[in-house]
Parts: sequence; C-alpha cells; structure tokens
Amino acid sequence: MSDISTSLSDATAKMNKAVEVAKEDFGAIRTGRAHPAMFAKIVVDYYGTMTPLSQLASFQVPEPRMAIVSPFDKGASAAIEKAIRESDLGVNPASDGGVIRVNFPQLTEERRKDYIKVARNKAEESRVSIRNIRRTAKEAMEKLEKDGLAGKDDVARGEKDLEKITSEHVVKIDELLKHKEAELLEV
Repeated sequence: MSDISTSLSDATAKMNKAVEVAKEDFGAIRTGRAHPAMFAKIVVDYYGTMTPLSQLASFQVPEPRMAIVSPFDKGASAAIEKAIRESDLGVNPASDGGVIRVNFPQLTEERRKDYIKVARNKAEESRVSIRNIRRTAKEAMEKLEKDGLAGKDDVARGEKDLEKITSEHVVKIDELLKHKEAELLEV
C-alpha cells in the first residue's frame, strides 16, 4: 500500500504545482487595474542575458491604473522600457531617468473578451495537465498490481482517492478562472 500512497502523494504534489502555475499565468493576464504580478512573465535583455524583470526592478502601484517600475541598475532602464513596451500588456511606458511610469489605459470590451479567452485557454491547459498527472499515477498503480506489489483492492481504493484528488484540483482551477473572469469584467 505504501507504493500506492507514494503514487498518490507524488500526484498531489504535481497537481498542486499545476494549480500554482495556473495562478501565476492568471496573475500575468492584465485586468482593469495594475498589479506587480503583471510583470512576472516579462524578460529583459540585460547585457546579453535574458533576465526576468522582477530581478532587475521593484514595482509600486500608486494608483489603480498606474505602475512605477524602479530599476536597480539605472543603465538597464532603456532595456526594461523596451521589454515592457514589447510585452503583451499593450502599454507604452515612459521613463523620466530614474523610474519608468506605466499607465494602463481602460480596457475596451473587445480586449476584455480577448483576455477572458486567454484565461480560459490557460485554465484548460491546467486541467489537461492535471488529467495527465492522474493518468500517469493510475498507470503506476496498475503496474504495481500487475507486478504483484499491490492487491487489487488497494489499487481500486488508490484509484478512487486519485479521482477525488483530481476533482479537487480541477475545482481549484475553475475557481481561479471564475475569479479572473469576474476581475476582467469589472469596469
């Protein structure tokens, strides 16, 4: 049975990671208001090395539709500004030498619908990932039974637990999506 519980705990850990990745993906989708997580997926060409923006600057959100990016190295300001402009945020940053101001225009209805589609695709990718983890764990349990390392009842119980764990994680993804859609539709 311990091999089955190992399979279940591995599957749970991987599914938790899939939920975390979905959270990060949703955080990077722009909504009507600014927040530091929007910059999480942006990478900057920093002296020939692609570096995450979060390692090169700090972020402040003084107003709902404005973010201030403060580079740690003032020499990287132009590269950071370029990376933000070329990102999928759809913004035009302005630098005043020391800091970079990023104003977020009001989202149009069409743009909101596009972002909702992106969010739904991310959610579906996460659900598929969770189902793949379930399949792998189920195959591992069936192999244990086939090799005589676990009884049929233990495997059946393990598969039942696996289904429950899978359902819980899919519900988490659905709740994240529902929250993101509500955030996107908020004017």
